[in-house]
Amino acid sequence: MAEKKSDYSFWTTYKRFATTEILMYVIMVVGILLGIIIFS
Repeated sequence: MAEKKSDYSFWTTYKRFATTEILMYVIMVVGILLGIIIFS
């Protein structure tokens, strides 16, 4: 817990990738759910 500045910069840069990845996962889950509803 000595390098808090590097952690902070890491999280700020990671947040951009996290938001896009969360959106991709949400779209995939919605697509899978729609596929299950349509094919069942």
